Amino acid sequence: MDNQRFRFKLSTVIIFFVCLVVLASLLITDLFINKNVSESIQKNHQEKAQIVARTVAKSTIVIDILENSQNTKAIQDYTKDIQAATNVLFVVVMDMNGIRKSHPNPKEIGKHFVGGDELPALMGKEYVSISHGTLGESVRAFTPIYNTAKEQIGVAAVGISLKDVKISLGRSQQRILIVTVLGLLIGVIGAIFLARYIKRILLGLEPFAIAKILVERSAMLQSVHEGIIAVDRGSTITLVNKSALLIFQKAGLSQNPVGMKIDDYMPSARLDKVMQTGNPELDVEQKINGVSILFNRVPVVVNGQVVGAISTFRDKTEVNQLAEQLTGVRTYADALRAQSHEFMNRLHVILGMVQMKFYDELSDFIHTLVDFRNQEYGNITQYFKDPVVGGFIMGKLSYAREENVEFTINCATVIPEPANQKTTYELMTILGNLIDNAIEAMADSLEKTLELNITYADQWLTIEVLDSGPGISNELQKRIFEKGCSTKGENRGYGLYLTANAIHNLGGEITIDSKLLLGTEFHIRIPYEVKRWEND
Repeated sequence: MDNQRFRFKLSTVIIFFVCLVVLASLLITDLFINKNVSESIQKNHQEKAQIVARTVAKSTIVIDILENSQNTKAIQDYTKDIQAATNVLFVVVMDMNGIRKSHPNPKEIGKHFVGGDELPALMGKEYVSISHGTLGESVRAFTPIYNTAKEQIGVAAVGISLKDVKISLGRSQQRILIVTVLGLLIGVIGAIFLARYIKRILLGLEPFAIAKILVERSAMLQSVHEGIIAVDRGSTITLVNKSALLIFQKAGLSQNPVGMKIDDYMPSARLDKVMQTGNPELDVEQKINGVSILFNRVPVVVNGQVVGAISTFRDKTEVNQLAEQLTGVRTYADALRAQSHEFMNRLHVILGMVQMKFYDELSDFIHTLVDFRNQEYGNITQYFKDPVVGGFIMGKLSYAREENVEFTINCATVIPEPANQKTTYELMTILGNLIDNAIEAMADSLEKTLELNITYADQWLTIEVLDSGPGISNELQKRIFEKGCSTKGENRGYGLYLTANAIHNLGGEITIDSKLLLGTEFHIRIPYEVKRWEND
């Protein structure tokens, strides 16, 4: 069963958790607000009751009537006005015996105060309590009443119904609930926009897909043979694969550079230059502590802005070895193709002579062909002791005949087999490019002659390649061995460049002598260590 079936989308996870956090925050806030609001409302009502009670206790009307025991009707009228003005449940004035002198219900005047919480006030204490009286449960504020002589003559009691307190609290909670719902809706909308924004930044990928890509990318970067190093916009190294570390170690840079500035680790990296210009640098050869490395440097562009740079590189020695092997394979293929084409031509001649029943002529042709090939093969095998080089020369002979070029090979001495196989590859690169270039140069010439002279003496191999082509101008001779230098069009000019490199790798030298319309001569001299056999 696919595990991805149980994975939620990033947008779903973000919306869920954001809503959960918002809801939890609002609920916790509501609890604190409700508690604080409830306490605040109750405290406000208590303070209100106390203020009204104190106002009544300071009234001269109340003090004079209580002190002189006059008609209490004036107190009833006064407290009734105070009650109406302050919107409280009751305003009661009682004497020191707890007998009411005023009450919202006139029938209760003259009766004892109900509730049982008035005793501390009769003893001179001001306080607030909650109790149940004739008008129901209420918050009550008691304030002693004193005359001018500072003698207590009664108590003022003011009550506010708890029902009113609960109504106020319910209204407050309703407003809090509305705000909570609005906050939750805003949180949901914000979560949706946040999820879309993050999804857009992540290019529409889900987290598990990003994790999978990251693992695959890491495995890919670590598995490639080329070295890879990447820097961010601040020129800080963010990525280095194993191949890069091996090349750096070979160049004497053994420290892991991740987190370092590229200029501090490798001042010649030029990645900062690539980020400034935005232009890539391809196939740039550079030496680091004597190690030749081929670099490719490209900027990393996101939404039209350069956000970093990446460099891929490889040890030039490995590149040269690969090029040598590829050159050898190509020359083998060319030789086989030329010999196959020549063989097919001979078969066509033989088939035609058989069909025309020229049997005597056919016999002479075959004998001549066999003798020629035997002589040709005999000369090659007699002078070239390296079978690879001998087979290669035979292939070039066939190719020259295919192109109607008279190809002559002169060996003043036997050419022994080299001690190092690398010399064989380099030699095929040198001979192959010089012979192919000469044959191609003579494509439009009336006279097509090519001469190869090879001599071995005193561990030196001397090679001369002479052709009857159109020649090379003096200006072109100065840069003929440069990479990409060619008069044959784009993506050309690598043959003589590789030839010069091969000669340089062998420690040899090459000179050119060419005159327009008179042909070209290449003179090569390379050290040549021969293979020593056990019985030598």
